[in-house]
Formats: sequence, structure tokens, C-alpha cells
Amino acid sequence: MDFSKDIVLITGASNGIGKALAQAYADKGSHVILADHDSGNGEKLVQDLMETEENVQFIYCDVRNVDDIHSLFYTLDEQHILPTILINNAGVSHFKNIFEVTSSYWDNVLHTNLRSAFLFSQQLSIRWKNEGIHGRIVNMASTRAVMSEPESEAYAASKGGLLSLTHSLAISLSEYQIRVNSISPGWIQTVDYDKLRDIDHNQHPSKRVGHPDDVVRACFYLTDKENSFLTGENITVDGGMTRKMIYEH
Repeated sequence: MDFSKDIVLITGASNGIGKALAQAYADKGSHVILADHDSGNGEKLVQDLMETEENVQFIYCDVRNVDDIHSLFYTLDEQHILPTILINNAGVSHFKNIFEVTSSYWDNVLHTNLRSAFLFSQQLSIRWKNEGIHGRIVNMASTRAVMSEPESEAYAASKGGLLSLTHSLAISLSEYQIRVNSISPGWIQTVDYDKLRDIDHNQHPSKRVGHPDDVVRACFYLTDKENSFLTGENITVDGGMTRKMIYEH
């Protein structure tokens, strides 16, 4: 897979899966743009990557803020930078008792996880359409879009919305050969992997908990130019957990 000529815009790229994606695409030779409101970790990651890779940059963006999103694209336009791949990874996973959920809490989760994905996709697609670029979008959904634990209403709704947004965008943008797909990670341990228990691993049909690299490989597959027949699809990366019946006997 050759991503050396790609410009990859990743939201929520300062930590977790987003950080792993930024490092992986930079290692492939891509120009990587990290969009995040976590300036400290974002700028540190850029400094770390700059030791081996030149084409990385951090742009502050609170994805909940429409003005910040427009400012980010204004900055890229001013620099004559047009991403060819968009990964809508930004997300929050706070859970709250259903009887304590406020409208501001709900809006914070939905604006971060769902609305931002649409706005980033819209802004880039406008530019791709005008320039005749066959862009690629990946939305980071979750297995919680189709299965739940208690107190996850806002998060589940946002991730379910991402699945629907994915196939809707894929159809709307097909005229311009812009591909849109999603990934639904399950349990992906981003820190302290060595501290997991045997039961954590063994409950998975795969017999291990997921690692960010598992998501990276799925993202590479979805954004590979050669896979142009793949759009509107969701790949579940969960070690088989959503296929497992869980009953007490």
C-alpha cells in the first residue's frame, strides 16, 4: 500500500487510536495533519514525528466548534494543502446515568462524535468535487452502535449515527467517486496493554484484546486507492465479540 503521495487529515489525533493512525500514516510517508484541541499532546506528537518524518503538522481545532472547523480549512486553503484522506476519529466516550443526562451533555457528545464528522466530510467534499479529487473518508464508529452496556445512550446514539452517516455519504458522494467507509472498534486498549488480565483476553474469540494497530491495518485497507470497489461499508474490529452469544448457563 502506497500512501506516500497522500495528505491525511485526522481528527482527535493527539491520543489513543488517532495518535496511532497519525504515526502509522507518517511512517508510510504521508503528509499528516493532526486536528485536535489537545495542543500539548498534539504538538508533542508532531515534535516526536518530526525526528523521522518531515510532513506532519498540528492544527488546533475543537471539533464541537463550527468556527474552529472553518478556521482549520481556511488555514489549509491558505497553505494550498488539500487532504486526500479524511479520518473522522475525534470522539468522547463519557457515560452518564440516563436520569442525569442533560441537554448540554447530550449535545457535547453528539457534536463531538457525530456532527463534526459530517462537517469535516462536507468541507472536504466540496473541495474534492471542485478539484476532481477522488477522496477517501473513514468514520470511526464503534461496536456500541449495535450493542450496549448501561448508561451509554449518548455515545451509542452518536456511533449509530456514524454508521448511518457513512452509507448516506457514500451514496451522495458516489457521483464524484468519493468513497466513504467506517470502522467499528471493540475493546481497543491504547495504554497499559501489559496490565490486562487473562479474563480480559480470553473472553474474546480472538483470545486477545485489541490493539490500536488492529484499527490501523483496517484503515489502511479502506483508504488504499486500489480498493475502489469498497464504499458504504463498515468493518468491525472487535476480536469477534459482537458475534458471540453471551448467556449465563
